[in-house]
Amino acid sequence: MPATELSCPSCGATVKQYRNPFPTVDIIIELDDKIVLIKRKNPPHGWALPGGFVDYGESLEQAALREAREETGLEVTNLKLLGCYSDPSRDNRMHTISTVYYGQAIGTPQAADDAADLALFNPCSLTVSLCFDHAKILSDYCTIRGRYGT
Repeated sequence: MPATELSCPSCGATVKQYRNPFPTVDIIIELDDKIVLIKRKNPPHGWALPGGFVDYGESLEQAALREAREETGLEVTNLKLLGCYSDPSRDNRMHTISTVYYGQAIGTPQAADDAADLALFNPCSLTVSLCFDHAKILSDYCTIRGRYGT
């Protein structure tokens, strides 16, 4: 793993700083027979699953629920793990590892925080292109949900 040399601010000694991927979460929010996608306010612009970076001291599950609430105003229940996605090229800004969950919500979603807009879509027959690797994630989701019907 490549390391960058840094100097200690106290003693001036050379120390190494390792570059690690950033942990993120994405969440597939089921609302009736559709899912919620957000239109991103920040680059890269386009449609995406709600999600974001995990805060220090926060569990992955807490981060997924927080991101859902912040970006859509929805409280998600029955949270289940879909999988982890770690392709270094999944986000062209930096290397991220996303843990992806799905769960159910009720109510009326409202775009907020990093979401400029949102809409409900049939996850298995999308008519929009998605940011990041979210098309792959939704393909996996449709396969799993079709297989298990859960």
